[in-house]
Amino acid sequence: MDYKQYIRVIPDFPQPGIRFKDITTLLKDGPAYRSAIQDLAEFAREVDAEVIAGPEARGFVVGAPLSYEMSIGFVPIRKSGKLPYESIKAEYDLEYGKDALAVHVDAIQPGQRVLIADDLLATGGTIESTIKLVEQLGGKVVGAAFFIELSYLDGRKKIGDIPVKSLVQY
Repeated sequence: MDYKQYIRVIPDFPQPGIRFKDITTLLKDGPAYRSAIQDLAEFAREVDAEVIAGPEARGFVVGAPLSYEMSIGFVPIRKSGKLPYESIKAEYDLEYGKDALAVHVDAIQPGQRVLIADDLLATGGTIESTIKLVEQLGGKVVGAAFFIELSYLDGRKKIGDIPVKSLVQY
């Protein structure tokens, strides 16, 4: 399926010169959304994922249905300070400062095969922090799956040799 036709591009958002890739138009189309999840599930099966991890917030709309499709667990990676149980965190750089992601200490078992799912691979900061969290818990990141990849931003460099599946590249 040509998923680009379901992604709205909004010029000059959130600032001049940016061409924002809006996935809400894909999400609202049930058959396209389902097809995208099924395509990513095929990749997740190829890498033999045992659990899906998704960073807040749009990683939830990719990762949760993906884990449901595969009948495996979903691990939410949250913004720091949002989890009720003991957690670990990893910081990452933003354009103007830093942010941090966190995960419960018992969310991933040592040796567990983890696929990270998110809506977008851009500069790779979020995915890099998510990988660090999974590895801190002893998990093995076996793949990363995205609806969109902005290949001109070189986010794959921060992923290393982890297999990547992106449905659309810009």
